[in-house]
Amino acid sequence: MRNPILSSTFATVAICAALCAQPRVVSAADTVTTTRAIDAAHSKAQFSIQHIFVDRVTGTVAVRSGSVAFASGSDVPISVTAELDPSRIHTDEPDRDASLEGPDYFDVKTFPTWSFASTRIVKTGPQTFKMDGTLTMHGVGNPEQFAVTIGGTSADPVYHAVATIDRHAFGMRGTRLDPVIGNTADVTLDVALK
Repeated sequence: MRNPILSSTFATVAICAALCAQPRVVSAADTVTTTRAIDAAHSKAQFSIQHIFVDRVTGTVAVRSGSVAFASGSDVPISVTAELDPSRIHTDEPDRDASLEGPDYFDVKTFPTWSFASTRIVKTGPQTFKMDGTLTMHGVGNPEQFAVTIGGTSADPVYHAVATIDRHAFGMRGTRLDPVIGNTADVTLDVALK
């Protein structure tokens, strides 16, 4: 006659053994993360674009805020968000700044914030990674990719990110000067953390 207690014990052991043998899938919830704010006072965004009359126009856009999340023990982010303030553009020429902030270009009264949110980050070397994300500017969101270099220290990393964007993809076209301005802008971000 079978012993029901012994049979139940064997069944429990068998189930435990089966579960322990299954490979463990690590989810994002299992990853210990740290999130740090972007230090807006020590971070900057720059752009450079071809202009037929002055070779290239360069300028800066103020970084307003943002955050960077890390997996434990890594200085490669798992996610990045940032906001920029297009009403604080500086190209060293006030008339040009006013034109860029106006409705023909950035239209900062209608679109007072530019934002970026990462969608995928892939390590490409000991101190480099590629970061895909959505850049929203002039009311239009487009996928963009940044090549990023890590500097600083493991305790206080800093990031240098570069990308080339097509201004026409964000709806900036159609002014009388459009033919003398390049279609693409080189964008550089230097980010420090609090």
